[in-house]
Amino acid sequence: MKIRIVTLMFLMMSLSLCGVAQRRGKSAAAASSFQVSSTTFVDGATLPLSMINNIIVNGSNSCSLDGSPGGNESPELSWTTAPAGTASFVVTTYDTTAAFTHWGMYNISPAATGLPENAGVAGSTYGEQIFNDFLVGREYDGPCPPAGYKPYAHHYIFTVYALDIVLHLPQSPNFPANAETLYQALIKAGKEHHILANASISGFYSTTP
Repeated sequence: MKIRIVTLMFLMMSLSLCGVAQRRGKSAAAASSFQVSSTTFVDGATLPLSMINNIIVNGSNSCSLDGSPGGNESPELSWTTAPAGTASFVVTTYDTTAAFTHWGMYNISPAATGLPENAGVAGSTYGEQIFNDFLVGREYDGPCPPAGYKPYAHHYIFTVYALDIVLHLPQSPNFPANAETLYQALIKAGKEHHILANASISGFYSTTP
């Protein structure tokens, strides 16, 4: 987890020092006006059950407060004012409380203005996906913070990056694309000024009443 936190710190530094912040004029204005929103959840609010994972323990879902099944679907995401020259988009879902990546999709079409609900299903055609930190498959897997352990509420950030390149991540069976390789690719893109803009929204979830 310490390695992941350090990696993300370098990513934020790359964005602020080597990427978006050094652009001028119209490029800077476009970067600052890039925004992301969702019809699935409200920014800063509790995430809905449709986004929550299903991990069955003793016949009920341990990821919900009352054992109700979760939808385990990635949320609808929309973005506006993508900078000119965008060649691809990247979407990540990161639990800042646990330093845990729930989803990563990259090389999304530059013509896209968003993703529908459940775009993060395995085999999605909306973009290429990484193995998330559950290490089960290339897909979205929703929140499931352990009940009874502080901090009770976990913080989930959904970030969209606009790049002027497409990413080439490893795809071999012995070295599949995962969260670490995606973040390293984004760090490299930031240092080389290929990240044109980024925007985030976030939500909270807890399995502890």
